[in-house]
Amino acid sequence: MLNAHLHLLHLACGTLCLHAVALRFPADGRVVVLLGGHGAGKSLVALALVRRGWRVLAGDVALVDLAAPDREPRVLGGTTAFLARRGPTLRWFPDLALPPSDEERVDLGQLPGLRESPMATTGPVTVAAVVDVDGDPVAGAGAVEVLDAHTAATVWWRASGHLLERMLDDSPVVLRQFEDGQASSHRQDRVRALTGALPLHAVWGAPDAIADRVEVLANSSTPAQSMEVR
Repeated sequence: MLNAHLHLLHLACGTLCLHAVALRFPADGRVVVLLGGHGAGKSLVALALVRRGWRVLAGDVALVDLAAPDREPRVLGGTTAFLARRGPTLRWFPDLALPPSDEERVDLGQLPGLRESPMATTGPVTVAAVVDVDGDPVAGAGAVEVLDAHTAATVWWRASGHLLERMLDDSPVVLRQFEDGQASSHRQDRVRALTGALPLHAVWGAPDAIADRVEVLANSSTPAQSMEVR
């Protein structure tokens, strides 16, 4: 319920609470945002980027703002928890020293060198990508494409309503009802602005291969339109 109220407070200021992992490259402040449903592999791709020098700004919910004068999307911060499933994490990163736990989901937020300093100044988002990790360890480089505007807006819409899509235990309260028509319309405007300001890529394959593709996009001044990765 607290998350639902935070969603509305941030939305009133023009900030979307996105179900996403956000990372920053300390050398130049570039920022990437990784989207995807539960189990899509956002944390796995983020770990692959961390090994390339990126640092995590938000581990599960990223605060993305478009209120700056330049209207470029910027990550203001996000949740500190960085949860990953133990099994897939060890499968793709067998040398990673995971914190001891009896739970299948483990918080990697305390791993050395993973998180960015909360005092770091972030620039505009360079790349936004919906990731889908293939279950085959030898899946190869996969592929990347730019989503059409309608599909991209739908992805942003679903990601921005994440904090309202929860079931409360033994409670008749429906969190979705906290967002009235006016707030929903305001979020729709923010989603449309975000869709127009930032291309949304779909990338799939192995975590390292996806990380490679994300870095290529981040290093490119002109975002790729549509390509098959060899």
